[in-house]
Amino acid sequence: MELMKERFAKLLLGEDMSGSGKGVFPALSISNAITNLCGKDLTLLHFIDLYVRIRGIIMPKIFTIWPSLCKATVFGQLWRLEPLPSEKKMMWQREMEWLLCVSDHIVELIPSWQTFPDGKKLEVMTCRPRSDLMINLPALRKLDNMLLDILNGFTNTEFWYVDQGIIAPEADGSVSFQKTIQRQDDKWWLPVPRVPPGGLPEDTRKQLSHKRECASQILKAAIAINSIALAEMEIPESYLETLPKNGRACLGDVIYRYITSEHFSSECLLDCLDLSSEHVALEIANRVEAAIYVWRRRQHPKPPTHPNRSTTKSSWEIVKDFMIDGDKRELLAERAESLLLCLKQRFPGLTQTTLDATKIQYNKDVGKSILESYSRVLESLAFNIVARIEDLLYVD
Repeated sequence: MELMKERFAKLLLGEDMSGSGKGVFPALSISNAITNLCGKDLTLLHFIDLYVRIRGIIMPKIFTIWPSLCKATVFGQLWRLEPLPSEKKMMWQREMEWLLCVSDHIVELIPSWQTFPDGKKLEVMTCRPRSDLMINLPALRKLDNMLLDILNGFTNTEFWYVDQGIIAPEADGSVSFQKTIQRQDDKWWLPVPRVPPGGLPEDTRKQLSHKRECASQILKAAIAINSIALAEMEIPESYLETLPKNGRACLGDVIYRYITSEHFSSECLLDCLDLSSEHVALEIANRVEAAIYVWRRRQHPKPPTHPNRSTTKSSWEIVKDFMIDGDKRELLAERAESLLLCLKQRFPGLTQTTLDATKIQYNKDVGKSILESYSRVLESLAFNIVARIEDLLYVD
């Protein structure tokens, strides 16, 4: 009870512990609570990672320090394929139940008929759970339980893990050790999966492939729900005010030239771009997304009130030019959307774009906030399960 009181106090205060009313919106407060409970926010670890890369050193002690820093989270980045500890599983289910209980009171009014004893009928408005929550929230709960069941299946496994930077490759004597480091060089803190000298049994391989496929389907479902929730959030004016005046300024000359060419292909364009890192891919995604809204939002100048017929176009010519220009901009926006979709398919774990982050920050709809944050953390968990299984199969 004391823990629940503390959680709800923080939600009501909007993360402003001074009580002066300068906190964030309740929707953002709940979103942050769900995100922090899952443990997706690893800003400190990313800072340490940057420090290590700049200094060119390895700090083995981080492996003993970081678990204590993550003790308040449940999943983190899912370092190993193993069952979730019972205390963390209980904490996740208990606190998610608290955070989601607010959705039970988010309702919509629908017309219905009330019959009186004398047979007369009167149309009245009755409450029912809001349709988006009624459809998607049970689905997310189901996906949640399925992911926990997948993790619970990793008991008495034939594989194990060793920490990078603690055990030297020479001492380990494995040929696959160096290849695994190259595969995980961008996440040096992750332990390396190991298998017996003869590899995993065939039955184990089949089970791993099945679990990977299940987690992949869960990932697709979570992404779909998350995309719908984000799409239904209003675009903040603060984002629209920062957009450049035209699509060329958003995209740059190279991408703009490709996207306006007669023969356009999203796949070919991505093959021509430098997508060597997720940071570069995210920057391109932000630019493409900005161009989409510039093309779809751009206002046409109004014709003059009293035009001089000798020096200006006729009304029909002006309207025709507007129609042609509008069709062209809609075509470019559709091309940009297809490019953004292909980019996200190539980088399924891509960080939120600037628009998505801004929508979440300024969103005031608590229901949409619950669906977006819940689906996002499940998406993260499913993606990490797939990645850890693929690492294990790669070593095998």
